[in-house]
Amino acid sequence: MYNIDLEQEAIDIEKGYKAILRDWKVGSKTKANKELIRKAFDLAVKAHSNTRRKSGELYIFHPIAVAQIVAKELGLGKTSIVCALLHDVVEDTEYTLDYIKETFGQTVSDIIDGLTKISEVSSKSDKYTPQTETFRKVLFSFSYDIRVILIKLADRLHNMRTLQSMPHEKQVKIASETEYLYAPLAHRLGYYNIKSELEDLSLKYLEPEVYEMVDKKIQSKKVDYQRFINKFIYPIKHDLSKEGFKYDIHARFKSVHSIWKKMSEKKVDFEDVDDLFAIRIVIDTPKSLEKFDCWKVYSIVTEHYTPKQDRLRDWISTPKANGYESLHATVMSESGQWVEVQIRSRRMDEIAENGVAAHWKYKEKVDSDTKLDQWINRMKAIIESYSSENDDDSSVEFVEDFKSNLFSDEIFVFTPKGELRTLPKGASVLDFAYAVHSELGNRCIGAKINNKLSSINTELKNGDQINILTSKNQNPKEEWLNFASTQRARNRIKVYINAQKKLKYEEGRKLVDDWLKSHGFENSEDNINQLMILNKDKTLVDFYYNVSIGKCDPEKLELYLKNKERPNWLSSLFTFGKSKSVDKSLKEILQTQVDKNPSSLYVSNDISNLKYELCKICNPIPGDDVIGFMNPGSAMVIHRTNCEDAIKQMSHYGSRIIKAKWKKEDESVGFLTGIHITGIDRQGLIADLSSLIGKSFNINIRKFTIQASEGIFEGTISFYVSNKESLKHLVNGLKALNGITDVQRINRNE
Repeated sequence: MYNIDLEQEAIDIEKGYKAILRDWKVGSKTKANKELIRKAFDLAVKAHSNTRRKSGELYIFHPIAVAQIVAKELGLGKTSIVCALLHDVVEDTEYTLDYIKETFGQTVSDIIDGLTKISEVSSKSDKYTPQTETFRKVLFSFSYDIRVILIKLADRLHNMRTLQSMPHEKQVKIASETEYLYAPLAHRLGYYNIKSELEDLSLKYLEPEVYEMVDKKIQSKKVDYQRFINKFIYPIKHDLSKEGFKYDIHARFKSVHSIWKKMSEKKVDFEDVDDLFAIRIVIDTPKSLEKFDCWKVYSIVTEHYTPKQDRLRDWISTPKANGYESLHATVMSESGQWVEVQIRSRRMDEIAENGVAAHWKYKEKVDSDTKLDQWINRMKAIIESYSSENDDDSSVEFVEDFKSNLFSDEIFVFTPKGELRTLPKGASVLDFAYAVHSELGNRCIGAKINNKLSSINTELKNGDQINILTSKNQNPKEEWLNFASTQRARNRIKVYINAQKKLKYEEGRKLVDDWLKSHGFENSEDNINQLMILNKDKTLVDFYYNVSIGKCDPEKLELYLKNKERPNWLSSLFTFGKSKSVDKSLKEILQTQVDKNPSSLYVSNDISNLKYELCKICNPIPGDDVIGFMNPGSAMVIHRTNCEDAIKQMSHYGSRIIKAKWKKEDESVGFLTGIHITGIDRQGLIADLSSLIGKSFNINIRKFTIQASEGIFEGTISFYVSNKESLKHLVNGLKALNGITDVQRINRNE
């Protein structure tokens, strides 16, 4: 419970102002600049004076905290601090953008506009939601001021740090959105510490038990690992000092989220993760000697420890697209443990820790066009082209395209003239063609990859040299979208196809009109909607286009229209054109469900007669932390809060989340779940497994698949359990069985 002390709050507010000035390190601290920040501070205090957060504290502490993050952790200057203080003023108070512009100027006004959320959208379509429209607005601001995105990251970081006061369904919504969108964005901009904290906090609210388990194990091992680290670095420090290097050397532990991700992907226990920490060596050296000295340090390290050749990562010769430079080597310690060693200069380390802000600081000194500049310019070009050419495209689709293309791993390929191009991993010949020039992509029929003839859907690999082949008779086709992975390529293909569809629109509309009249049917909106749905077209443009090119069965349509007595169930599931808000339509859908509330679940008190089904991807069972998610026109789906599908859906459609939790488990009810099991093969193993599961635990097996090779076996077992506790007991029992090395719960069950 928050205790309100007005006098203390006034003192803390003024302390906040002094902390901002203390943390402000970028730019000139002139009297005029200080007065500008004070003016913004005073306006924010006045505007939010009567507002408190869910925790009970005054709302002004939030913009103050965001301004501190902007100044200290993001390394930004005066304008960003002013915007951080004012970022919620227009959205939450009576002050307008015009007032901000008049008082603080056009730049501040534009940034505040980019940060202001979109509270509602006019269309009920799944293609548009306030969440994705707001995120698209923030991304579009990249084209004129990247500081919008950076302040948004600071805002999200503070919201995550104070998420404990929010209700559970808000926590999982915000955590899902953060893990899905904002943590990858921080990573892409080079803010690795912020990315790690956002991921850890997301895990804390999506999988609290997992977070607590991993965090406790890290803390329990730190003393032992520190002893190991001190012994490992001793000979390296001796030789670095002998060679006259000025350096820092220390260990960095992996984040909770990073360790859990590795445990999940490799299906290993915490104790079997072989890179829980990395040794980082940072040297003070002039930029002209950075590369030489980093490799010299590498030779010192490998004098003492044997390197693993396939784990050498040289991001000094070829920096990452976001400007990250470092030399990573994995070496074998004397105790038989692999250790990652990161070697970098002071400049490289500051850019790695402080992202684009540090990059700008060093760029002012060097004034060079770096890979980060190229990446930022490429992002701007992509977003600007998307904005101008795809105004009718959905915000959901835009966010998906942006995430999949700009947050992916990279490959480096070459043009016929030897120019280096960076593309996302998985990019095809077609993606490369569009990256060079739109017309080259439109006319692409194939390529010579390293002088070998290849098709347009061939996936490119690091180091490939590509020569695009074209034909003047070639045009983009809709099936190209199946293997075009970059946003630029997909945009250009869609632009061409949409243009063709619009050209055929009138032709198709006239054909439908004539056909309806000739068969004695009314050309009504209802009939057109039903025909569109029957032909499986999402929009009128698609429907009329498919009619014009013959992708429509007239006999099927005629049969349908003649049978008008059938229940008009399609129109109750699908709508056309503008309608009511998503929230209202959701309420209407909930009220029309006919099944009674399930006896095993509690859902929101104001919802009755609700039909539901369990997610077939994550297979929740009683005891799991769950959330309900409503899809218009169908039953509510119950997900585990860590379900990948739920995280994606909640990051787009937050208004559809419904509170849900299990009642006291009914031992007579079984829920489908499954495990992945590995171990040493032996005679009688299957009999022992069957006996333990069926007899000792009285669990009904649905599916049992085991494969053995060279003395090792692995398999999956699907079965019915009444709750999570029963599953936990079974897993512990299996782990104790002779020869079993690992047992992991799996999501999807056949």
